[in-house]
Amino acid sequence: MIAYLDNSATTRQYDEVTDLMAHIAKNTYGNPSSLHALGFEAEKTVKTGRQQVAGAIGCSPDEVFFTSCGTESDDTVILGCAGPSGRPRPNRKRIISTQVEHPAVLEPLNELERRGFEVVRLKVDGNCRIDLEELKNALTEDTILISVMTVNNETGAIMPIEEIGRIKAEYNKAHGTSILLHTDAVQAFGKIKIDMKGNFRDVDLMSLSCHKFHGPKGVGVLYVRKGTKQPPFMLGGGQERGFRSGTENVPGIAGTGLAAEMSVKDLDRKREWIAALRDLLRDRIVSEIPDVRINSPENGVCSVLNVSFLKTRGEVLLHTLEQQGVFVSTGSACSSNHSSKKGSHVLNAMGLKPAEIEGALRFSLSEFTTREEIDHAFATLKSAVETFRKLGSFR
Repeated sequence: MIAYLDNSATTRQYDEVTDLMAHIAKNTYGNPSSLHALGFEAEKTVKTGRQQVAGAIGCSPDEVFFTSCGTESDDTVILGCAGPSGRPRPNRKRIISTQVEHPAVLEPLNELERRGFEVVRLKVDGNCRIDLEELKNALTEDTILISVMTVNNETGAIMPIEEIGRIKAEYNKAHGTSILLHTDAVQAFGKIKIDMKGNFRDVDLMSLSCHKFHGPKGVGVLYVRKGTKQPPFMLGGGQERGFRSGTENVPGIAGTGLAAEMSVKDLDRKREWIAALRDLLRDRIVSEIPDVRINSPENGVCSVLNVSFLKTRGEVLLHTLEQQGVFVSTGSACSSNHSSKKGSHVLNAMGLKPAEIEGALRFSLSEFTTREEIDHAFATLKSAVETFRKLGSFR
């Protein structure tokens, strides 16, 4: 039996998405920029995908731009805030983020810091939460951007984006500044409600990645609030209304639109199902496997459970589980550069001990996860931990 519990790394496509993409690739193969019938049909397909994404996040279609991935969306925002020169100006040099961002945010921040920008990385507590007072104290009139992820990809902690947006808006109003708020919502979309006119109304820029919500790999979304000045990241033929040049991935965009639409349908019901399975797994681990530490906060996102199994090695457990058809992760699938000898940068920032970091596994669920998968995963996990500890392989 297969138990796929690595949905934070990537998700299985909806069958409807796969069927649509195959149909588009076979029949709507024109270039959207071509001035003939096949081109018009492809352009119409892109327009439909854009409208579907906009409908899913509650914004206008002209605020939705397609990229190649979530990383490109993040890089576009962060490197773009440096301006045409790519160098800081005396009154425009500070960027505020956190210590636990995805590498797609951390690495471009590191690059800007090398260029002379000032990067403030907010600390997190043992529940992977930032202190809003620290954020308030970090704001200055030379701040350009705040970039805070919506949901942490390793622990599932939900960041207070609505409150951050309110703080940003109040500061801008009081000081006459134009600080922008960006959020990497890659792990959030399809798991929590995102409404750009509601709870996310003070978010200026937002990154999404389609393969995290049952769509295709190789397609990202960047939301840019109307009126926000954001320079293009890729220059060329002027596609995406001049914001992101390059021939559009028509089948991928069609699949993204449908996946976005399907992901938010019956969202409350889906969240309840996923949370019930996560809680079942967590409760069985706590009650039947001694010497564990739950690293995910109680009120985290429904889909992620991070657990440290003391006196084990997470990587060894992962491969042991894999042999029995159980697929999990030791952390972010995209953070090899941040998996140093000290282990996960997220768990380190939370203050975990080396032994707790070494024995950590991340279980991530989706709407496709079944009770049978959870039962199989737990039985295999319990046996693997007991065997590992009995052999003393951690020494």
